[in-house]
Amino acid sequence: MSRIARIHRTGGPEVLGIEDIDVGEPGPGEARIRIEAIGLNRSEALFRAGGYRVTPKLPSLMGYEAAGSIEAVGAGVQGFAPGERVSILPTFALGTYGVYGEAAIVPARSLVKAPASLSPIEAASIWMQYLTALAIVEVGKVGIGDYVLIPAASSSVGLAAIQLANWAGAVPIAATRHHAKADALKAHGAAHVIATAECDVAAEVMRISGGKGARVVFDPVGGPFVEALANSMATEGILIIYGGLSGQPTPYPHWQAALKGLSLRGWVASSIWTDPGRFERAKALILRGLAAGRLKPIIAKTFPLAAIVDAHRYLESNEQLGKIVVTV
Repeated sequence: MSRIARIHRTGGPEVLGIEDIDVGEPGPGEARIRIEAIGLNRSEALFRAGGYRVTPKLPSLMGYEAAGSIEAVGAGVQGFAPGERVSILPTFALGTYGVYGEAAIVPARSLVKAPASLSPIEAASIWMQYLTALAIVEVGKVGIGDYVLIPAASSSVGLAAIQLANWAGAVPIAATRHHAKADALKAHGAAHVIATAECDVAAEVMRISGGKGARVVFDPVGGPFVEALANSMATEGILIIYGGLSGQPTPYPHWQAALKGLSLRGWVASSIWTDPGRFERAKALILRGLAAGRLKPIIAKTFPLAAIVDAHRYLESNEQLGKIVVTV
């Protein structure tokens, strides 16, 4: 039996409960993993609350990013063996499998061997954030001297985008609601920090960029704020929206787009992992960046599995800077 956290109803963090469950044996194409660390993601809080695009089938397992060691593999699994340290990539739908617990069965296609240089906590915290933030490279084609505006920059994805922008020779402008996190964001690579609740965002971006504007905006918020983002952008810039944290409809900034020739498009990390060739290139790039020190996961706080409810409360507090990890 293993301690497993799952939900029997949707709601706040308190609906998460830990039960003793026999996870069983892996089926064809699957592996059973002894979990050591679990990386939390915003989508999991939305899923738990019933506000995600996929409705939980109750009772539901939770989580899809973790690190641990292989205990057993099912029929047809090649390239992995018991005892190997692995990261679990979030390449399956929430609720179809789950990693919130001491053990988990997951598709072998969702595994990658964990870099020896990373601790289990770090190995559980890299894939969702970097695969998501790669949009600024894959779609935005950022390059030397480009200004990149990154709202919600203190999130794990925001920090990953800052690191990738720096690696590409671009100039990352971190956007956060208040200045409380400004020093920390600069310490983690932001060239500039804008407190969106304390200034005219467009005017500040134009001041920083010498009137050029941001060629790439990487936004998880959406909603009415896109009007200010569009005003901040350079001619023929691209606005990439990868989330909907505002919870409000996102207007199309017609005149800014028309007069500046802007491009607006959505993004999800599965755009990479559903394309095998693209996925292999992305994994190789991320591993190279980690090995070279260009990419480094930032851990906001860790919680033990017994405190999974507190971990979700912290996830929803917006107080964190970096990734929240649950240890097992």
